[in-house]
Amino acid sequence: MKRRWGWGLLALLSLVAIGVFGALPQWFDATHNRVDGEPPIPVSAAARALHASLEIVDLHADSLMWRRDLLQRHDYGHVDLPRLIEGNVALQVFSSVTRSPQGLNYDRNSAQAADDITLLALAQLQPPRTWTSLTDRSLFHARRLDRAVAGSGGRLHKVITPADLGRPVGAMLSIEGLHDLEGRAANLDRLHAAGFRMAGLTHFFDNALAGSMHGETKGGLSAFGRQIVRRMEALGMIVDVAHCSHKCVAEVLAMARRPVVSSHGGVRATCAVNRNLTDAEIRGIARTGGVIGIGYWDGAVCSTSPRAVAKAMAHVRDLVGIEHVALGSDFDGTVTTRFDASQLVQVTQALMDAGFSEPEIRAAMGGNALRVIRAGILPSRLREG
Repeated sequence: MKRRWGWGLLALLSLVAIGVFGALPQWFDATHNRVDGEPPIPVSAAARALHASLEIVDLHADSLMWRRDLLQRHDYGHVDLPRLIEGNVALQVFSSVTRSPQGLNYDRNSAQAADDITLLALAQLQPPRTWTSLTDRSLFHARRLDRAVAGSGGRLHKVITPADLGRPVGAMLSIEGLHDLEGRAANLDRLHAAGFRMAGLTHFFDNALAGSMHGETKGGLSAFGRQIVRRMEALGMIVDVAHCSHKCVAEVLAMARRPVVSSHGGVRATCAVNRNLTDAEIRGIARTGGVIGIGYWDGAVCSTSPRAVAKAMAHVRDLVGIEHVALGSDFDGTVTTRFDASQLVQVTQALMDAGFSEPEIRAAMGGNALRVIRAGILPSRLREG
């Protein structure tokens, strides 16, 4: 009887393990990275023809966080290589998310809150070193992209230098919050060596570098943060102020010597959410020569309609010029959108309907981002030489 009980307990534990380490992560991915199913806007033949001729760049997707195979088409989530090809994407920036506080919200999160990404690392059976080290989580994401590139048969190319641009589909690594440095400046060089070419200073909580728009203190740059900004500029890593507090944004812009980006979000003028940029911040980013990536979810544009995306892009254009407008989807970042990467013609059509000219659409859909990336990932010593 005891032996039978033992086998029954083992079978029960096996079923629990299959749920936790098998179906549960996929279920969470599928339920938190959704397309809302609302009707798309009608797309004209002229929009499809124009879209097919564009060099499209998206400055932010969190797809590497999930166990989903980037090379296979899926019926959930937002991004994979087949859908990037179908959407005519020339370059996708993939962000490494290493920490996300439980109870996440836009207003106030504690840096000491329990971490959902640790649970995800465990549930997805990632290497044990990623369970405790944020730096190793980012390095694991870099290796995940490297494996996808190696297995893509030449369809996916990793972007490390400006010479790597122009070979679709390009993939470039970014970081969502430099808490993954774990307080050590030397880790920035390790991450750069792994291929990271852009990084946001903060995510949803304050860290050793700066205050977050969603943190408790919402302060500015620390001495360590200033040191890292200067080191990023020297290495050729683009500074991203998405999620930074207002004070952090102001201080980064005041010290920047190279173009700064806001990779994903919106603008207060069209969507009054605290994470979105004020007009003063838009002007400041423009003065550095940078770009503002407009997202596709409710927190960025107060809708999931592509027309709301076009409205935010029009505000940036009218305020500081078309050369500072870009795309920043936040695909696969636990957001709900109207469309996935295969359906980006929705944005092209919305821009046409909003009266954008063909040169403006080419600039906003990718030309501007390519300009900033081409200059920004070149180490400053080479740029100055």
